[in-house]
Amino acid sequence: METRTKRPIRDFSDLEVYQNLYRAMIIVHKDIIAFLPREEKFDLVDQMRRASKAGPALIAEGFAKRFQDRQWRKYIHDTIGECNEMIHHIRVCIDLYEDDVNVDVCNSVIDLYIRSCRQLTRLSQVWQDYHDRKQ
Repeated sequence: METRTKRPIRDFSDLEVYQNLYRAMIIVHKDIIAFLPREEKFDLVDQMRRASKAGPALIAEGFAKRFQDRQWRKYIHDTIGECNEMIHHIRVCIDLYEDDVNVDVCNSVIDLYIRSCRQLTRLSQVWQDYHDRKQ
């Protein structure tokens, strides 16, 4: 069994979920959006640009409120919503533009967003437990 060494979390970029969402954003911009047809520039592409950037940005912004339980959880839940939106958009890319995009890349990014949703759910639970123990 693989043992993970826990590193201290000094800022938002130390969170594994932030790192995964940032990586997903880069892949979406470089390896998916770049290959979509021009007619999607003001529709699907704009939505994907916004949603892919929103996830890591919400974690970065919300981290400053991590000691305010309700606010932090709202940022986490909003990030889960952005992940779900990206899963939808990428599935649209696969179904409508399978000749233009690399379906394997799309599926790997969907998997990354699904993993991020699980991490965010767990982060919300752990943070809640942490706050409950402090009171």
